[in-house]
Amino acid sequence: MGSFLSKKEFPVEGRTILITGGSRGLGLAAACQLAAKGANVAIGARDSEVLKEALAQVEKSACSPTQRFFSLTADVTKADECSRVIAEVTAWNDDSPPDIVWCCSGSAHPTLFVDTPVEQLQTMMDSNYFSSAYMAHATLNAWLRPAIDGTVKKTEHKSLQARHIIFTGSFVSLYSFAGFTPYSPSKAAIRSLSDSLSQEMNLYAGAHPDEPRVRVHTVFPATMPTKSLDDENRVKTDVTKALEEGDQILSPDECARRAIAGLERGEELVATSTIIRLVMTTVMGGAIRGGFWTGLVNTLLSWIVMIVMVFIRWDMDVKVRNWGKKHGASGKLSE
Repeated sequence: MGSFLSKKEFPVEGRTILITGGSRGLGLAAACQLAAKGANVAIGARDSEVLKEALAQVEKSACSPTQRFFSLTADVTKADECSRVIAEVTAWNDDSPPDIVWCCSGSAHPTLFVDTPVEQLQTMMDSNYFSSAYMAHATLNAWLRPAIDGTVKKTEHKSLQARHIIFTGSFVSLYSFAGFTPYSPSKAAIRSLSDSLSQEMNLYAGAHPDEPRVRVHTVFPATMPTKSLDDENRVKTDVTKALEEGDQILSPDECARRAIAGLERGEELVATSTIIRLVMTTVMGGAIRGGFWTGLVNTLLSWIVMIVMVFIRWDMDVKVRNWGKKHGASGKLSE
C-alpha cells in the first residue's frame, strides 16, 4: 500500500531510464527488469568491458524491438562527470533528458573506525553520498532549469507523467552497528538528502504546475550475494560478522523486483525485506508515509518495534562488550 488509492505510480513503458552502477548487482538486475517492462535504458559504470557485457544482458530483456539501449563509462564521484553523463544521455535520447534516474553506484568498506585510514572516510562519502548528490544535482538542473529560466517550450513534454530520482540506501541508513562506521554515515546522508529533496520539489510543483512533477525515492536493499559483498567480507571484522548472523539474503533479481514493486505502489522509502520495513517504521521522521492506511500501519508498527529495538540494542551492546573481553579490541577472533 504505497498510496491511498491502488494505482500504478511508476509507469516505465516507452520512458527513458538512466541507472548508474548499472553493470552489476542491483543496478543490472533493475535495468533488465525495467527493460522487460518496456523502458528504454541507459546504464553507466566505470569498467567498459563489464559494462559491455551488462548492456547485452539488458538488451536481451527487452519486450519490444523498438526499445533503445545505451551505455557509457563514467566516474560519478566527480560532479563534472555526472553533468557529462546527463548531457550524453540527453543527446542520445533525442535531446530529451531521461525521465527516471536511479543512482545505484556505491561501495562499502566495513571496518572499525579507529582502524580505518582517514582517506577511506572520504572515499566512502565520495562513492556513496556524493555520487548520488552530484547525479541528482545534474539531473534536477536538466529537468528544472528550463522552467526556472523561462526557456521551456510548451511542446517539449508529451505528458505530465512524473519524473523520478531514485537513491539507493542500505539497512545501515536506518540502524548502524559496530564495524560499519566508515560506511553508514554516507548511506544515512543519502536518506537525509532524499527527505529534503522530496519536500523541496514541492516548490517547483507550485511554481510550475504545467511541468512534470518530480518524485524522490530511496530504496533500501537487503544484503545481496554479489562481488561487492565478497569484497566487503574480506575487510569486515569477525565481530561485525557475528552481529550480522541471521541477516536475510536476497538475490539481486529479487531485490530489484521488490524495489520496483514498491516504486509502482508510490512509496518514497522502499524497504525490500521485512526487517528493513520494521526498523524503518521507527526512524521515518518527517518522511512521507504513503497515504492514510499505510501511515496508520507504519505508526502502529513503530510503537511495537521501538520497544523491541531497545532490547536489540542492549543485546548487541552486550555482544560487542563480551567480544572485547574474550578476543580483545581487534574485532577479530583470537587465536
